[in-house]
Amino acid sequence: MSATDIPRGDTGPHYVRLQAELVLEVTAADELRASALSRIAADTFMPDQERDHARSAVGHDESEALAYLVDPSELVADVPGIELVQASWSCAHTEYDPAEDDDWGMDDEDAEEEDDEEEDDDEEDDDEEEDDDGEAATGGPGGGARRR
Repeated sequence: MSATDIPRGDTGPHYVRLQAELVLEVTAADELRASALSRIAADTFMPDQERDHARSAVGHDESEALAYLVDPSELVADVPGIELVQASWSCAHTEYDPAEDDDWGMDDEDAEEEDDEEEDDDEEDDDEEEDDDGEAATGGPGGGARRR
């Protein structure tokens, strides 16, 4: 069931999933780690065993430091008319080239629809009429496949 098929308003659920994806460049790893270590030290509710694990993780991995510093639920804390029901997040290193990465693939449903459309186009291309020589007709320079 897609998001557009879910009933809304008085007849359906009143839940909304907010997805956000950020790619951050670490420009000062030592400052990031120091800030995370300060936050861990100031957390009076963190058990000692978890604190030791957190210090170790932050000391070896900038993404762990970031996870201790960023709380995405703060994005909606002051939004009127909502109550945060569930939140989760993770930080991880990623391969990213700003010069090449135009398609983030954030909207999985749109990506699935595009994949389905491409498959439909491929099936239509397979069904193209043959030319007089009995070979499949292709378009474009050098006989490349046609795209719709």
